Amino acid sequence: MTQFDFEIKASDGAARAGVLQTPRGEIRTPAFMPVGTAGTVKALYTDQVRQSGADILLGNTYHLMLRPGPERLKALGGLHKFMGWDGPILTDSGGFQVWSLAKLRKMDAEGVTFQSHIDGSKHRLTPARSIEIQADCIGADISMQLDECTDFPCSHEEAARSLELSLKWGAASKAAFGVRETQALFGIVQGSNYPDLRQRSAEGVTAQGFDGYALGGLAVGEGHEQMCASIEMAVPFLPADRPRYVMGIGKPVDLIEAVARGIDMFDCVLPTRSGRHGQAWTWDGPINIKNAKHAEDLRPLDEAVDCPASRDYSRAYLHHLFKAGEHLGAMVLSWHNLAFFGALTARMRAEIAAGTFEAFRAKYADKWAGTRSQPRSETDGRFKPG
Repeated sequence: MTQFDFEIKASDGAARAGVLQTPRGEIRTPAFMPVGTAGTVKALYTDQVRQSGADILLGNTYHLMLRPGPERLKALGGLHKFMGWDGPILTDSGGFQVWSLAKLRKMDAEGVTFQSHIDGSKHRLTPARSIEIQADCIGADISMQLDECTDFPCSHEEAARSLELSLKWGAASKAAFGVRETQALFGIVQGSNYPDLRQRSAEGVTAQGFDGYALGGLAVGEGHEQMCASIEMAVPFLPADRPRYVMGIGKPVDLIEAVARGIDMFDCVLPTRSGRHGQAWTWDGPINIKNAKHAEDLRPLDEAVDCPASRDYSRAYLHHLFKAGEHLGAMVLSWHNLAFFGALTARMRAEIAAGTFEAFRAKYADKWAGTRSQPRSETDGRFKPG
């Protein structure tokens, strides 16, 4: 057994439940990773995050390299000590955020130069620098290779050029990472919505040999159906004995359908971002607590979710908090939403183990059909970090 041994405990169709071992503890899969953009899961204490059932957090390389800065973070003992989280942390490479700064960046074959959205200061991010920040300064348990995310939609030629650059950067990231006994490195598959390119990228990344494999270029406005199709394009060409991670997806129905296609890990800011805006996710679907119909509703958000935020505050009280502009409303809804996502992933693990995942999937695919991510032409389709 290695430090990052991955064992599949049960399967139901393509869905699988497993455990990824890390030096800081087990990660039960399917696993949802709350996003700690700036060293915090917004509006939550770390013990609330633990109680939600999260085994691992995601740290944001781009934001942490700007504030407090990688060298300062290293001097302070790394992100685990800094934020008081003793479980595993996975960091993104910074590539997605830099990609989103279309007017503030300049790409070349070796990396990207960009301006900070905070103060306009210039920074350089290369595969080696990304690994240095993630593994050495932040102290991530799982680092991601630097890759280039492509726009959606994009031409076949653009996607092909981009995936070749990502393969080059993957090799450079792996070389910079070297051999580390207590840290892991994941590769990233690109290729947009083109089957031949997803296959080419998956085979290329697999040949490079990583500890786990992520699908990038999703949650960028392609919509639910295209997301599912892109997963199907890549998964057959990824190793079955390593964890598979779809980056940036978060709607419950999207998670269920990704698990049904063999995905093990996810991250998204959806639980806390929607909570701050008055949306609560429940087993009956999302509710907008700001709607007038909740003004005299004494029911809790969702008694089926084992969390104080879910059962101990009435919808009427939470409606009042949002109408009054009180911070507690956003805190309670964010706490509840994260607990709901913890309950959802725990339920999926149990259903897979019992061999009843397909029935569970059918029930909630129908129940939550109206909450699927839509193409960018209809809505943004993605959530920016934070």
